[in-house]
Amino acid sequence: MNKSRKPRRPDVTTVEFVGRASHALELRDHDARWADIYLDHRGRIRDALTAADIEIEHIGSTSVPGLAAKPIVDIVVAVDDITAEEDYLPALLAAGYELRVREPGHRLVRTPAHDVHVHVFEKGDPAVDEYLLFRDRLRSDADDRTLYESTKRTLLSRRWDDMNDYAKAKTDVIVAIKARAREARGQ
Repeated sequence: MNKSRKPRRPDVTTVEFVGRASHALELRDHDARWADIYLDHRGRIRDALTAADIEIEHIGSTSVPGLAAKPIVDIVVAVDDITAEEDYLPALLAAGYELRVREPGHRLVRTPAHDVHVHVFEKGDPAVDEYLLFRDRLRSDADDRTLYESTKRTLLSRRWDDMNDYAKAKTDVIVAIKARAREARGQ
């Protein structure tokens, strides 16, 4: 977390879901247009948050060329103070995103079509580094990319009532891939 200054207020302590999250889970072959969608939304986010010093990255499977993915572009935005929602949330909502999740250290806004998810964290939050570590490993290692896609295909052959359960089922493979990424970095 950003230790150079104190948060304006304590962060939330519970998880709040706004709206429903149900939609079909499907895996699609990599689509080069996902990078363009990311670039469009990066511009939209930068335009909305011109007064804020932010960092923006394309994360998730759609950010990995050659990897099949759910057709949802995930973006991570790092802000100075996650508790200062007035610095970023109203502007993101005005830019057409909808609040979906408010939880300690994380906010999620998404498009009304649910095809772009914007994860907001505080600068320095280890979660951001974890997303980038995983993304970069999948971009650079064909074996781990194949393993991850195979895992997703196997899991999606099952019925999932909640996307969060599907995400949790991938945890062991993700942890193993990130461990290999750390080892390759000499960490």
